[in-house]
Amino acid sequence: MQLDPTKPSLGTVGIAVTRHKATGSRIGSLLINPGGPGASAVGFLKDTYTSYPSTLRQHFDLAAFDPRGVGLTAPVRCLSTTQLDAYFHLDPVPDTAAERSALDAGNSKLTAGCEARSGRVLPYVSTRIVAQDMDRVRAALGDEKLTYLGYSYGTAIGASYLDQFPTHVRAMVLDGALDPTSTWDQLLAGQSQGFDVALNAFLANCQQTGCAFRKSVSGDLTKAYDALAAKVESQPLPGDGSRTVGPDEFTLGVGAGLYSRNNGWPAIAQALADAEHGKGRYLLALNDSYLERGPSGYANVDEANFAVNCIDRPWPRTDAPYYALAAKVGKTYPRFGPAIALSGLGCATWPVPSVGRPHRVTAAASPPIVVIGTTRDPATPYMWAQSLARQLAHGILLTHEGDGHTVFRNGAPNCILRPVDDYFVSLKVPTAATC
Repeated sequence: MQLDPTKPSLGTVGIAVTRHKATGSRIGSLLINPGGPGASAVGFLKDTYTSYPSTLRQHFDLAAFDPRGVGLTAPVRCLSTTQLDAYFHLDPVPDTAAERSALDAGNSKLTAGCEARSGRVLPYVSTRIVAQDMDRVRAALGDEKLTYLGYSYGTAIGASYLDQFPTHVRAMVLDGALDPTSTWDQLLAGQSQGFDVALNAFLANCQQTGCAFRKSVSGDLTKAYDALAAKVESQPLPGDGSRTVGPDEFTLGVGAGLYSRNNGWPAIAQALADAEHGKGRYLLALNDSYLERGPSGYANVDEANFAVNCIDRPWPRTDAPYYALAAKVGKTYPRFGPAIALSGLGCATWPVPSVGRPHRVTAAASPPIVVIGTTRDPATPYMWAQSLARQLAHGILLTHEGDGHTVFRNGAPNCILRPVDDYFVSLKVPTAATC
């Protein structure tokens, strides 16, 4: 692909694509994106191919491509593994002048590193241009029209595609939707609400089931959680022998477990119980799973996340608005809100100006589009799915009453699985439903 179609002299960028051929009578390709921004769609499909309903694998080539700046497609790189370890160990909610200076210095080092190592690609990773790439991938796969399944940030790619190419769509499902009208502060405030609501649901369930954390503490579980968080802030826990667990690893570790009720909640419970006994290894493992840190270092998921988010909408260029938002959301969502609000500080010094602007997406010329929202989704709050479904001229909202981030896969409730299967295969349009 041309790095910039208007400036051919800048050269090209190769797009990494993978495909699993249909096992039976082929209808076409089903393109899948897992979100992020920053998650590798190529790696995701490789790891999750068998989790898709057999009917989809029978009738579609399941395909995926890594967006610009992500995974195998000109990945944005900013810092070394050691430097990223130090960055993710900074206190995400500084309460002293020294901690605030350290966080500012860390963000400045990150953004300078991104410019130095990936300056060529940084201006060309917006969601709008990725959606244009997706139309080229669709054509290269031989499909007259696009069939697409987007999760989380993948719904933003889908919405941008609808905005630009509504008549090129055959079928589209957007699970865990983002709201394309969200400004920077609405984005961060929404996630503040989502993660705090999800944490409260986990703690309530832990109280009822007597999970490992419940068994390790006495009294009110929320107060015990807050006391443990304060203890970790004052004295980091031992982690893997070379790294310790501070407030950022604690917050990201717990947040990672909130993505899945079935697997994540038991993992959080055990990690908190171990932390109560002075052991941080499991919290660090959860943190590393969230950041995709392995034996050879980090995938570029967080660096790409900054690159895309900072260019997709305008962000304040001074610190004050972020700290004001942290104080505001902290009153209602105190456990995740301040950290999430201040996570946007990297965009204050981002070296590339934003090109996107929040706006409504109606896609009047598209076919019916299915939007899925989960009522206690931590990362993409349900209200965003409601908003997107309302904006779309032909949006249909399927509501999953439950926990965790996104839902469509094997094991999903039949009231979600069956109508989405039918929609993809036979274009039978589901009716709006809650289950």
